[in-house]
Order: sequence, then structure tokens, then C-alpha cells
Amino acid sequence: MTALSYYLLYPIILLVSYSPFWCLYRVSDFFYLLIYYVIGYRKKVVVSNLKNSFPERSDEEIEKISKQYYKYLCDLMLESIKTVTWNEKAVKSRVKMKHVEMLDELHSQGKSLVVVMGHLGNWEWAGPCFSLHCKHQLFVVYRPLSNPYFEKMFCRSRTKFNTQIIPKKNTLRTMIANKKTISATALIADQAPSPIKSAIWMDFLNQDTPVYNGPEKIAKMLDYTVVYMNVKRVKRGYYEVYPTVLFDQPKEAAENEITFAFNKILEDDIKDIPSTWLWSHKRWKHKRPTTV
Repeated sequence: MTALSYYLLYPIILLVSYSPFWCLYRVSDFFYLLIYYVIGYRKKVVVSNLKNSFPERSDEEIEKISKQYYKYLCDLMLESIKTVTWNEKAVKSRVKMKHVEMLDELHSQGKSLVVVMGHLGNWEWAGPCFSLHCKHQLFVVYRPLSNPYFEKMFCRSRTKFNTQIIPKKNTLRTMIANKKTISATALIADQAPSPIKSAIWMDFLNQDTPVYNGPEKIAKMLDYTVVYMNVKRVKRGYYEVYPTVLFDQPKEAAENEITFAFNKILEDDIKDIPSTWLWSHKRWKHKRPTTV
């Protein structure tokens, strides 16, 4: 069945991927109407997350953000498929890397990076942009797909332009093996930790939230500079990537200071453009364990 689903869907994926952007976004508009008004995919989850995160917003404002989110979610899905066939010219015309000279300076100092990001903006497009503009060897930590055929297809698209990918379970082992390479290892670190007992708890978007402290542990262990990257959507189909150095000397940071700093700056960016964060994820399904 895994092979059958792949061979049935692969021609459609290619058709979408080779489509010009104007056509891609017309398809996205259709999917928005279908997903929002007909299927109603996770609407209760999205509305609940938005209301809890923005209690000061009216119902009308929440509905407006919700609709903007679903429109963006459809764009994001089709933009991700676009990476299967796009080239260097398309990347450079659609995604701009800011403050490259700052990253080049870190590279000249021989400093490797732990790059922390959230599910904000098009994180799939950030990788090719980084690899084409920056001197660090980029490693991207990811969760492999269960279907081996689609896994192979998306691995090919993600490793264009000399980007390398690391299955999540191999993160530390691979980073240690490449310790002599001046690298940047990107982790999307805004989902709930697993197992939940390892979570650090903090206030995030007005809610008691379990957060993942893996990037902090890795940065301190390897003494890698911690850089946060915000993938900001400037208009439909166009993005700018803004890197910010959070900690140049991570070993000197207090316990959980790096984790809290990352989540705080991410929270501010979500509030700035709320429609481009992943609101349909069940981010707050866990409750802080009670102590006896």
C-alpha cells in the first residue's frame, strides 16, 4: 500500500511542483475553501488555541486570525511541495537571508551554531536559503516519514544545495561525529517534549506550557553559539529570514536560560504575525504534573 499510494500521488505532486506560482496559489485558494468551510479540519483546536493565547481578542478577531491561518496553511503545504523541483534561482528570488555578514563573522571565528526555530513561517524554505547564502555547513534535524517512498522523495528535496539532514534520534551522535566541521544544526523546538516528564514548564502565549530543552543541552555540551531564526512572511510566496544570536557563550548561561529566551523571542514573533504559526497542532494537550 505504501508503494501504491506513492505511485498514485507522485504524478500529482510533480504537477503541483512544476506549476507556476500564480497557479499554485489558485489551487491553494480552492483547498482553503474545502478545508475551512467543508472539512473543518481541527477548527475547534485552532479556535481554542487562539482564544487561550489571545484572551484580549474579540470573537470576530479570533475568527479573522483563524481564517488567515487556514489560508496560510494551504499555502504552506503547496509551497513545501514546490521544493521537490525548484532551483537555486527560485530560492534566491523568493527567500532573502538577512544579516549574512554576522553569520560569516561567526564562521570566520570557527564557531559552530545551534539554530533554534519554531513552526513559524515557511521553515522548509529556510533551509535552502541558508545553504545558498551562508558558509556554515547546514544540518537539519527532522522526523523521518513512515512511508519510505515519500521519505526518499522529500530527503532529495531537503538535501539540495548541500544541506544535510539528521533523523532526530541521531542528532547528538551526528553532531559529535562532525565536531570538526564548522556547522549550523537547525532544530524546530516549539512542540511538546516527548516524554513529557522531561519537559521544562513556562508561561507561553498566556498558558502553562511544557517546552523542550534539548537545544540548550546540546549547545552547552558542545559549546555552540545559539542562534534563533525567524522566517518572516513579507507577502504571499515571499519570505525573509532573520537570524539573532541568543547566546555566544552558552556554557555561561544559567539553567534553562537559553530555553526560556528562545521561547520568549518566538512568542513575540508569533504575536507579531499570528496567522503563520502552526495553530492546528495540539500544543497544550498536556497538563503540568501535580506534586504530592
